[in-house]
Amino acid sequence: MPIEPVLIIELALLGLATGFLAGLLGIGGGMIMVPFISAILSGRGVAPGLAVKMAIATSMATIIFTSISSVRAHHKKGAVRWDIVKKLAPGIVLGALLASVGVFALLKGALLYFVFGGFVAFSAVQMYLDKKPAPTRQLPGTPGLLGAGGVIGFLSGLVGAGGGFISVPFMTWCNVAIHNAVATSAALGFPIALANVAGYVIAGQGLEGAPPYSFGYLWLPALGVIASCSVLMAPLGAKAAHALPVKKLKRAFAVVLFTLALYMLYKGVLAMGV
Repeated sequence: MPIEPVLIIELALLGLATGFLAGLLGIGGGMIMVPFISAILSGRGVAPGLAVKMAIATSMATIIFTSISSVRAHHKKGAVRWDIVKKLAPGIVLGALLASVGVFALLKGALLYFVFGGFVAFSAVQMYLDKKPAPTRQLPGTPGLLGAGGVIGFLSGLVGAGGGFISVPFMTWCNVAIHNAVATSAALGFPIALANVAGYVIAGQGLEGAPPYSFGYLWLPALGVIASCSVLMAPLGAKAAHALPVKKLKRAFAVVLFTLALYMLYKGVLAMGV
């Protein structure tokens, strides 16, 4: 069964847009991809509950590639806080595996729409209000960062995002500069994506109702096209992130996330048949 040219064009445009936003906002692109991939799959006859799960898994897989591309650009500017990455990564991997291998497969698709929309909306509001952290607040110690990493990895596994929607607000709340937070979040996207994708493949074996060219919960045509295009645009987004003033960067982050949160909450209502 050949893949239609129109589908390839749609996925390519989505990849270009998400790659740029991944580099710009450090969100891994998942927040953009999940609504659009779920809509494309639904349009191809995939049940809504399964469509959102496959969209989440596929978007997470593309983050493996966008993370590598965008973090290289951020690293060249010396913006990545590798000391934070090293302390958050172990917890992230554990939390991600717990979510993707176990909880993800058990949850109903409609509920995932609400989980996705709710956390994105919360992050968007916090970022848009630009609340200033207490001047004395600092990052927690190693145990605290290990626990924070577990939460980031677990929630990322449920919603198919690179963790930027939690890690960026968390780091800025702890007085990490926004540009460093975005760059560090991009670096964290790699271990988040790798652990979660392994879980989605394991949990999705023997899946019924999946479209052609699926591997577990992954939809391979979307993964291939989006990843190829997004890798090209991520460095341009990272470059733009360092050129924008702090407040505009936070506002851009918030507006994108809030719009998508509303869309996913709406889709959740439809999936429940309310």
